[in-house]
Parts: sequence; C-alpha cells; structure tokens
Amino acid sequence: MRLFAIVAVVCHPVFYVYWTEFQPQDFESVWLRAFSVVVALPMLFGRYLFRGGEWRRGIRIYWFLILIYQLPFFFVFMALMNHFDTVWALSTMAASLFLVLLVFDWLMIMLMAGLGTVLACLVYIAIGGDMSAQSETLGQLVPTYLFALLGGSVFNYKTELVAREKLAAITSAVGTMAHELRTPLLGIRSGARGLQNYLPSIFEGFDMAREHGLPVKRIRTAHYREMHAVLDRISTEAEYTNVILDMLLVNSSRTRVDETTFETVYIGACVQEALARYPFHSAQERAMVHWDEGADFRFYGSSVLMVHVLFNLLKNALYFLARVDDGDIRIWAEREAGGAHRLYFRDTGPGIHPDVLPRIFERFYSAMPHGQGTGIGLAFARMVMNSFGGDIRCHSVVGRYTEFVMLFPAVGRDE
Repeated sequence: MRLFAIVAVVCHPVFYVYWTEFQPQDFESVWLRAFSVVVALPMLFGRYLFRGGEWRRGIRIYWFLILIYQLPFFFVFMALMNHFDTVWALSTMAASLFLVLLVFDWLMIMLMAGLGTVLACLVYIAIGGDMSAQSETLGQLVPTYLFALLGGSVFNYKTELVAREKLAAITSAVGTMAHELRTPLLGIRSGARGLQNYLPSIFEGFDMAREHGLPVKRIRTAHYREMHAVLDRISTEAEYTNVILDMLLVNSSRTRVDETTFETVYIGACVQEALARYPFHSAQERAMVHWDEGADFRFYGSSVLMVHVLFNLLKNALYFLARVDDGDIRIWAEREAGGAHRLYFRDTGPGIHPDVLPRIFERFYSAMPHGQGTGIGLAFARMVMNSFGGDIRCHSVVGRYTEFVMLFPAVGRDE
C-alpha cells in the first residue's frame, strides 16, 4: 500500500506536467490529479490514522476503493475524454496490468475493473459525453483488456498456487517430523531426569562399596560432574528441539493470522515470557541476551504470536553470534506519545550483506548457509506484525550489528 501511495503521489504531478507541457493531450485535469494525490496520502500514514482492530478493517476498505478509483476509473475516464488515442489506450492497458500485479484474486480483479469502468462511463455520460462515438473503439479494445486481465490473473493464480503447494508440503513435512520426534524426545528427556534423580544414590552406593574394600573400578570426581552435565545437556537439547518444532509448526501452518483472539497485551510481558521459555543451550548463551526493562507499552494483538516472533529473532541472532563466537543481544522498548511505539532487537554479530538485506522477509528465502534455514521465520514475523497494525524493519551494518525494529500502534491510554 505504501509503495503504491508513493507511486501515486509522485507520478500524478509528474505526468500532469508531462502531458500538458511536453506532450499536450486533448484533455487533462489538475483537479483529478490533485484528488488522486490527496486520497493516496492516508495509505502512507494508515497505521497512525487507524488504531487496533479499526486499522485492519478501515484500511482494507479504503485500499479497495482507492484501487478502483486510481486504476480502472481514472484511466478509463481519461481515455474516454481523450477518445482512446494511442497514449491513453496504452496507459489504460498498463493500469490493467498494474491492477493484476496488486490483486491476486481473479474474481476480485474482474469486479474492481468492472466497477471502475462502469463508474467512469457513467461520469463521462453525466458530464455530456457521447458514448455512441466511442462504441467502435471500445468494441476493439475491450477484448484486449479482458484478455490482459484474465491472462494476468491466470499467471498470478499459478504463482500463488505454487507458493501454497510449497507451503503445504513444508507444513506436512514439519507436522510428520514433529509427530515422529515428540514421543522419542519425551522419552529421552524423561530418561535423563530419571537418571538425574537416581545418580546420587548410585554414587552413594559406589562410595560405600569403596569404603568397604569391594573390588569396584575407580571413577574420578570430574567424571561424576561430567555425568550431571551430560544429563543436563540432554534435557536442554530435548527441550530446545521441542521449541524449534513448535516454531516450525506455527510458522509454516499460517498464511494469514486469525485476529479473532486478539486482545490488549503488554510488550514487556511478551519479552519476559519469550526469554523465560526459550531453551538456551547454556547459561553463557542466556547471559548474551539483555532485556532493558524500562519503557513498557500496550498493543492490540496476540502474546502467543509475539513470543514466537521473538523466538525467531533469538534463534537467528544466536546462530550468527555462535559463528563469530562473540557479541551480545540487546532488547529494549520505546514509547512515543501519539505515534507508533517501538521494540528494538539488536545483535552485535556479523551483520547482513546489503545485497541480502532487501530479501530477508521474503517467504522461503533464507540467508543461512547450507540450507539450515526454511525461509519462513522472518516472513512469519512480518505477517504477524502487519496483523497487529504495525511493521518490522531491519537495519544492518556488516561486521557491526543487525537491528530489527518492530512498530506497534498505540492503544487506549498509551496514545
């Protein structure tokens, strides 16, 4: 939406000047162009104008209406006023293809194109235009426009279908893996805990046997401690694998977020829950993460989904910090009166290369080497943040840091 709004705000004034000063057309309207710019501006600042549940409902309706006006209505009306000369016939075709790129549902594309075209014709007739004079031209161009809309919709649908099939395959594979692994993992963890409970008794019996001169093999004290450490590691790794399975299931099974369970929650509670539940491999790894408890704020969303967003960021950051064997992670929040609150997540790891950075939020794209990432974690994070009415952005400098900024619209008394 924001990119489309930027295109509208920039291109309408530019083309008005071009079509009046350099390539004059039979008809141009500064008022239609100005109105197009004005109605596009709210899409640049939608998250500040619509809060909580109102944002999602309001901006979607507005987006639907703006696309109808900006593409089929505006271009068909201007083409009618210019008698469908070559410039405006091609411009209308370009607008049709642009609509196909923005909307994936073929039925919605045809509905929007039809509504915009009918409204343009009605306005043209209302201001005294003669549709009979345009009938021959329309008869020649309409089949071409319909072909472009339908053909583009088919290719869009195929692209979407491939993505859905890939996602379904990942979901199925992850689901099968989770089902097959959870039972043995539970057995391993239970066995480790059982051994931890019985080890003191075993060691006590061993010491008593040695005191009574029984022929038992000597075990060093360091080996005692090592046994405890190994069992702790087994328990931790089993717990970590369970959390990773949960993350994969949540990330891969969602192409949209169910907003019916949303409520007002505090960001501080979400961060604390994520840090308490995340299965760090060691105390040293946990010590690398610093949560600066200071500014807290409320947002309208889901604490469960927010915790999984933080799980994804923690998993990625710890992976790359382990590769450089140095650095730390800092998380802090900032409140802004009357604007979007922010949650910052920064690691001082190797950073992300500028060529890679623009693609990290794409579904199925992974920056991790050797196929170690699925490419769905950050895409899931952006989907969740957008469902909250906010956004997630990334800034990085190679060799210095990577910083994710999560933006949340204020709600209630936090505004």
